[in-house]
Amino acid sequence: MVNANIVKSDIVPNDENQTTTTNSNTNNDQYFSATRLERETMYSQMLETYQKMVDSNEISNDQKAIAIQEINHITSTKNAIMIAENLIKNKNFEDVVILVSNNNASVIVKSSNLNPEQIAQIQNIVCRELGIKSENINISQK
Repeated sequence: MVNANIVKSDIVPNDENQTTTTNSNTNNDQYFSATRLERETMYSQMLETYQKMVDSNEISNDQKAIAIQEINHITSTKNAIMIAENLIKNKNFEDVVILVSNNNASVIVKSSNLNPEQIAQIQNIVCRELGIKSENINISQK
C-alpha cells in the first residue's frame, strides 16, 4: 500500500494563452533552483558553524567530537539527497527537490500529475537513499 500525502500546487488560469504557460514554467524552474540554493546555503552555514567549533581552542574535545559527527551527518545527508534527486530525475521527472528535517522528507516534483506507481518509485528511492520511513515522506507536485 502506498502512503503519501500528495499536494498539487495551485496555478491560476489566465486567458493570455501561451505566455502564461511559459511564465508558469519559468516560475516553476525558479522555484526548484531557488529552493535548492536555499537548502545548500543552509547546509553551508551549518557546516561553517561546526567547522569553527572544531577549529576553536575554546571548545572541549567532547564538543569538537560532536561537531565532527554533525559535519559528517550533514555531508552524508547532502550526498544522499543529491543521489536521490538524480535517481528520481532518471525516472523521467523534469525536476525535483528534496528537503530533509528530523527524519522527515518533503519531496517536491515538477509534474502535473503523479500516478500511484510514480509515488511508489519516489518513496522507494527516498527510503533507500535517505533511510526515511515511507510514512515520513511527503510528496508534492508543482
